Amino acid sequence: MEIIKDKNDIKYLEAKKRVKKLKGFYIHLTIYVLVNLLIVFINIQNLKPGESYFKPENFITLFFWGIGLLAHGMSVFVPQFVLGKNWEERKIRELMEKNK
Repeated sequence: MEIIKDKNDIKYLEAKKRVKKLKGFYIHLTIYVLVNLLIVFINIQNLKPGESYFKPENFITLFFWGIGLLAHGMSVFVPQFVLGKNWEERKIRELMEKNK
């Protein structure tokens, strides 16, 4: 277990945690794009002459995985906008004061 010496250590650990979340989202986004491009490529290869690609069954993965990706993105980016930068720190102080 790491021993936190000062505020710089705390800020570093918070930044490290944030970077880990961002990295996870960007990896998820990259895989989403690559897999869906592969699915589109495979589906286009299997089209019969004159058949349209734009059928609902060709967009099921894109749509539902997209909802999951949107939720992941919101969990990474929205708390910063909704709750503010130092919300967690303020809430911790508030709860500590209440429990004294």
